[in-house]
Amino acid sequence: MKGQDDKTDRCLAVVMPVYNEAATLPYIVHKVLQQQMVAELIVVDDCSADGSWEILEKLAKQDARVRLARHNRNFGKGMALKTGFSMVTAPIVIIQDADLEYDPLDYDRMIHPILSGRADVVYGSRFLGHGEHRVLYYWHAVGNRCLTTLCNMVTNLNLSDVETCYKAFRHEVLAKLEIVEERFGFEVEITAKLANLQLRVYEVPISYHGRTYAEGKKIGWRDGLHAIWCILKYGLGPSIGRGSRKGKSGALQMDL
Repeated sequence: MKGQDDKTDRCLAVVMPVYNEAATLPYIVHKVLQQQMVAELIVVDDCSADGSWEILEKLAKQDARVRLARHNRNFGKGMALKTGFSMVTAPIVIIQDADLEYDPLDYDRMIHPILSGRADVVYGSRFLGHGEHRVLYYWHAVGNRCLTTLCNMVTNLNLSDVETCYKAFRHEVLAKLEIVEERFGFEVEITAKLANLQLRVYEVPISYHGRTYAEGKKIGWRDGLHAIWCILKYGLGPSIGRGSRKGKSGALQMDL
């Protein structure tokens, strides 16, 4: 797909949750829009207080593919994604964090199994041995593998990286899901619900350029504990599938 400029080849919606990422926003937005398959970049500002929204307004004026929404208070990544998913029109959707940890150059690899008709969902794995990987926290890697193993046990999937940001879906898949978790519990919630739907799930290797807490990393050990609860709740409980309750309301959505 690289090098193709025909707009008919633009099949990908990128949904990007943002919370206080002013330092990296211009760079990641530019890199996303450089990818020829990107039809729309939907950015949801989760009530940032560092000037991120003002930066996004300027960026949206530079490219018609950028569409914005803003929450009137900080809900969390799960709620930001729920807002963004509701705005998607392109046939394939991928999640992109607003920092520089994940490289949009991997989009080709991520969506190829979907375009070839083999997959409904694709996870980008940081542990399958492709590309550059910044060496950081050992215990984070151990915790991730433990969460992935537990999630695999209750879903009967064989993933290597359930907590990865990069997840790509056929648009129709999102219509079958109802996101309940407002924060980082989204990752295991959606994995359990996808497993229940018996969809075709693939993994592909991706590069990873992790950041430290000093550089803005937000996830912590409490999120890990909550992820364990979510694995048990959505993997073993009755709320698999479309969910048994809805998340909080009150998000002010602005489509520019």
